[in-house]
Amino acid sequence: MKNLKRISFLAMLMAFVISCATMKSNSNNAVTGKVDSIESGKDGYTAKISTDAKEVYFATISIVNLGGPQNYKQLKIGDVVSLKGEIWKTDDEKHIRVTEIVSIK
Repeated sequence: MKNLKRISFLAMLMAFVISCATMKSNSNNAVTGKVDSIESGKDGYTAKISTDAKEVYFATISIVNLGGPQNYKQLKIGDVVSLKGEIWKTDDEKHIRVTEIVSIK
């Protein structure tokens, strides 16, 4: 009985560790695409980016995440941009917390 409790606890602990590890997001990944829309927020804005691979990302762009006002740029609808940052996914959406605006065309 004591061994069964230990094995059960170990199995639950392993499941928890694995689930936490899969929830980690990717850092310093790049997204390149066209700006479809922009929604203003409190500290910045969210841009909807469509890639050539028909993927849609919601890019959160703020002065704080970019490291200061010298790195902050306002994107416009129609711009083709390359962004770096932390990517994560929800059930039906992909997001990127932008840490660097690489290029705007």
